[in-house]
Amino acid sequence: MDKFVVRLPKGERPTKPKGNTKVYKQATIESLRRVVVIEDVMRCKSVLERPAQRKDELLTALTELGKKIPSREVLKSTKIGHAVNKMRKHLDPDVSSAAAKVYTDWRTFIEANSNKPAIEVRSDTQSEGLRSNATRLLCEALEVKEDSGLVDNVEREAFHQSGRLVSSSYRRTVRALVFAFKHNAAIRTQVKDNTMSVKQLVSKYKK
Repeated sequence: MDKFVVRLPKGERPTKPKGNTKVYKQATIESLRRVVVIEDVMRCKSVLERPAQRKDELLTALTELGKKIPSREVLKSTKIGHAVNKMRKHLDPDVSSAAAKVYTDWRTFIEANSNKPAIEVRSDTQSEGLRSNATRLLCEALEVKEDSGLVDNVEREAFHQSGRLVSSSYRRTVRALVFAFKHNAAIRTQVKDNTMSVKQLVSKYKK
């Protein structure tokens, strides 16, 4: 092994190579623009559709959406195009501008590549059932209806921060959120009036 080791005088540190050395990073399938994970699209949609949503949350969601090119079928099934189009009329110019860019990029690409298939990744039936039960528990603890956009946003963020897996981490996080909503009125209020973002909330109770 010695022939692979460069021995330097004692106290001397190795120097980094000079010049514009390129550093290559292996691409993953999810990093490709045409690979669309339905769950990520729906999570961003829940952020955009929440009433009185925070500006930073809207911009983050639009930035994530701008990295992908959903197929025409995905746009129809998720109605994410409608959500983005609605943001083009947002009163904040930064939000409306970001939404307009995403909408235009999608429309231009789809019109030019309408015959190319997209890869879609969906959760399995068992996972969907467990997530549905988690949503029901969160609704009861937060004292809101099941069709509340807030609870949908919370559950999807918990799923996202758990690596998009219904894992032990996801289950513990949901239990921690349910416990907090039931026994901490201040947390319920902060989440409902948007003084605490959903991302901050889930990060706080992430297990």
